[in-house]
Amino acid sequence: MAQELVFDGRTQSAKDWAFWLYLAHGLSVFFTLGAASFIPLILNYVKRDDSTGTFVHSHHGWMIRSFWWYLVWICVGWALFATLLGIPLAWLVWVGAWLWKIYRLIRGITTLNNNAPIGD
Repeated sequence: MAQELVFDGRTQSAKDWAFWLYLAHGLSVFFTLGAASFIPLILNYVKRDDSTGTFVHSHHGWMIRSFWWYLVWICVGWALFATLLGIPLAWLVWVGAWLWKIYRLIRGITTLNNNAPIGD
């Protein structure tokens, strides 16, 4: 028989917030290619302090780093797109960044559901 973990209210609230923020980042990536991800990013920064001392704290850092690295790679793609020869490479960078972001979101939410911290 499986055991159910019971968290205190603060940890459960932090976990719920992290779950919804993963979902918001994911919806942003699928529907706006990440352009609307700044909204959950702001909430990650706001809610990160509320999760200090819990396993959820690492998830906020994970989502924040994922956003900024995704933005870096999108900018690299645009820089490549500005050159005629770099256009095919720009598409490759954009697709790679998108797939990487999806991987980070899936790995993060899976680890969150396993009640474990996440790291690089």
